[in-house]
Amino acid sequence: MFKAMFSRKKSTRLNQRSSSRESSISSRLASRFSRLHKPRWLSLSWIACIPISALIVGLWSFAAVAQEDAQPLTAEDVQGALNTIWIVVASVLVIFMNAGFGMLETGFCRHKNAVNILAKNLIVFAIATLVFWAFGFSVMFGGDNSFIGGGGYFLSGESANYGLDPFPAGLPVSVFFLFQVAFAATGATIVSGAVAERIEFVAFLLFSVLLVGISYPITGHWVWSGNGWLGVAGFSDFAGSTVVHSVGGWAALTGAYLLGPRMGKYAEDGTPRAIPGHNMGFATLGCLILWIGWFGFNPGSELAANEAVPYIAVTTNLAAAAGGVAATITSWVKDGKPDLSMIINGILAGLVGITAGCNGVSYSGAVIIGLLAGILVVYSVGFFDKFKIDDPVGATSVHLVCGIWGTLAVGLFNTETGLFYDGGFDQLAAQIVGVVTIGAFTVLLSTIFWLALKATVGIRVHPEQEYEGLDIAEHGMEAYNGFLKEVGPASIGGSETGIPSSGGSILSDY
Repeated sequence: MFKAMFSRKKSTRLNQRSSSRESSISSRLASRFSRLHKPRWLSLSWIACIPISALIVGLWSFAAVAQEDAQPLTAEDVQGALNTIWIVVASVLVIFMNAGFGMLETGFCRHKNAVNILAKNLIVFAIATLVFWAFGFSVMFGGDNSFIGGGGYFLSGESANYGLDPFPAGLPVSVFFLFQVAFAATGATIVSGAVAERIEFVAFLLFSVLLVGISYPITGHWVWSGNGWLGVAGFSDFAGSTVVHSVGGWAALTGAYLLGPRMGKYAEDGTPRAIPGHNMGFATLGCLILWIGWFGFNPGSELAANEAVPYIAVTTNLAAAAGGVAATITSWVKDGKPDLSMIINGILAGLVGITAGCNGVSYSGAVIIGLLAGILVVYSVGFFDKFKIDDPVGATSVHLVCGIWGTLAVGLFNTETGLFYDGGFDQLAAQIVGVVTIGAFTVLLSTIFWLALKATVGIRVHPEQEYEGLDIAEHGMEAYNGFLKEVGPASIGGSETGIPSSGGSILSDY
């Protein structure tokens, strides 16, 4: 009996387990069947894929059609693109030279005028850009007149309006403008150093407008426009020893002369007194920035990326090195000590001197040009002091004197047309004519500009403002606010500046 009961319970449990397994299997099969028949394409992820797939297919088809329609890339296209990229890089290097000028001039001048000098060097590029864009560029490169250009103002002309071939044979107008406006601003910046520490800020700004908008582009048209009368006559100035540097130097010379020297610069007998700069570290940094920037200035003037670019870079560097060495030795022999300010100006003198002929002189010729420029700049500073022409940074000695020398050196050292290479006297004669005519024209216009400004807005600050410093007088701020400043003859006057420290009038030596 017990066996029969046990058998029935066991049979019942087995039946329950079998029924449970069948139910589980049925539910799993039903679940899988429902997943197979679930409309997965209605999910958000699948719906989002539809427009993305259509976009990919459309773009792929468009790219295939565009590739079929595109013209094959030629060697001329590649060369044009390389030329454009190189000139953009060169333009940036030349524009960065404004930082070099700012550091150099600030270091060579007194701390009470640092803000004023930095402000001038910064705003002058902004002014030059707008003025040159509006009409200076057109006056310099537009039109067919051999004396003055025109047409295509505000960069509204085509390539032919500015003497350019269409891209890719020539540079785009925008790139050519960017490079040239950097040169125009350099000419105005040169003036800043020579008139530093005593010029009215507004007078300098207005003179920069006149120089960049009228004087500089007219003389530049004579040489670089392609149909200017000096260029046709054979005058050669590859990168601007005269067109840029001498023009800026002549304008600086007339301004420094009409402004008069700084208070206390010269004793009653005419003996010059040293007014040392406040930061030779700034000046040295400025020199190095300018040296680097010159590798855009001179090689970039090739206006193409070709084998001449590295050659020009080497001649430029050799002349700079030779100028620095020559100025160091010359000042050492002349004054008994190697003067850092002369080392700096010697390097710059070599750079200015080689600028006109950097593409056509030999390596040895570049060294000779730099050596003579380094010697000239040392003695030139003393020469201008004899006439009481006060130039705080030596801009006239570097840019004017060495710009003239470098321009004349083309007639001597050019390997094809130079006198020392059996090229005859013709090239040297053309260089002399160019130096004289551009110099005379620039002095004439600059004198008119300066005198007109003197009669209207005034060009020199009041003696009290000069004594106080242009940072406070013109800008209401100091470059070194909160720093303890040295009090002594060099900073407040006394015997070194000619302004009495106690007693007497501040105007006694003005």
